[in-house]
Amino acid sequence: MSDAKIPVIVLGGTGYVSGELLRLIAGHPRLELKAILSDSQPGEPVAKFFAHLAPIYPELKFSSLDEVKQLVGTLPTSAIISAAPHGVAAKLIDDVLTAAEAKGTKPRVIDISADYRYSTASAYEAVYKHAHGAPNRIAQFSCAVPEHLDKITTPHVAHPGCFATAVLLSSVPLLSLGLVEPRLFAAGITGSTGSGRTPSAGTHHPQRHSDLYAYNPLSHRHTPEIAALAQVASQVKAEFSFVPHSGPFARGIHVTVQAKALKPIKTPELLEALKGFYAGRTFVRVVGEMPHVKDVAASNYAFLSAAANGESVAVMCAIDNLVKGAAGGAMQWLNRVFDLDETTGLTTPAAGWT
Repeated sequence: MSDAKIPVIVLGGTGYVSGELLRLIAGHPRLELKAILSDSQPGEPVAKFFAHLAPIYPELKFSSLDEVKQLVGTLPTSAIISAAPHGVAAKLIDDVLTAAEAKGTKPRVIDISADYRYSTASAYEAVYKHAHGAPNRIAQFSCAVPEHLDKITTPHVAHPGCFATAVLLSSVPLLSLGLVEPRLFAAGITGSTGSGRTPSAGTHHPQRHSDLYAYNPLSHRHTPEIAALAQVASQVKAEFSFVPHSGPFARGIHVTVQAKALKPIKTPELLEALKGFYAGRTFVRVVGEMPHVKDVAASNYAFLSAAANGESVAVMCAIDNLVKGAAGGAMQWLNRVFDLDETTGLTTPAAGWT
């Protein structure tokens, strides 16, 4: 492929994930941002919502849907990354793709919402309790953690959720390698950015500061997504019990997955198995010490470690929910879709102190 810049359009412009996408696009040598859509804020400066990005995008303004639909019809090839909310993204993506098809252009879409993660509209509707916005498009999307799918056979890709990403990175090796019984228990803690920009009783800083609590135990909507994607990646049907927690920090996820070993195994053997499974996968680091959220904050890396006592195994995973769990994972897929090195624009290490 030539070194020409790839035009990028971002959908769903004012949320935290969109801000991370803009930051990552600015540091990517092969991408050129053409527009960022916010149908509620058209014409408003992007810096009004993302002041930290003003030095990079001093004049950038949000575009309307009509402007984006017109633009996509002028770009023979483009990348569309959607950070629009669940329940909105499917119809929005369909509208933009329809406009492109009418002009004979061929954008490739990476969707970060849940709208194209399920293989059928009925499976999606069972979890999200509303009709799918564009069921005719579902077959055009693949969904997986980038490390778990070597070949893309569809024009578009859906990225798993942030909790799902961490649980899948931890559990798929255990199932694929036949190390554990297909009954897994996961507990995860997420930062407040995982709940989005609009504050609520559960996300407002005075409520969340110096506190830790579970929510939606055994009923979180990522659980069926985890089970479905784990089965596709490992070819093993497994049951998952998942308890998420809200943590007193802004960004990051820490997950622990536990299961019963099928045969006796100790920690060194388990760590070597994980290292072998993720050999050559730049963004998954299997480490001897316990992973810390600060080790991955603002980066696209996942740190995994593990312990085993013969009968039981535990795998711990730390990721940044906004990057590896959303914007960074989407950028990995963009690189893959456009035949770029998967790591392009994504190798900056963690901030370390946040």
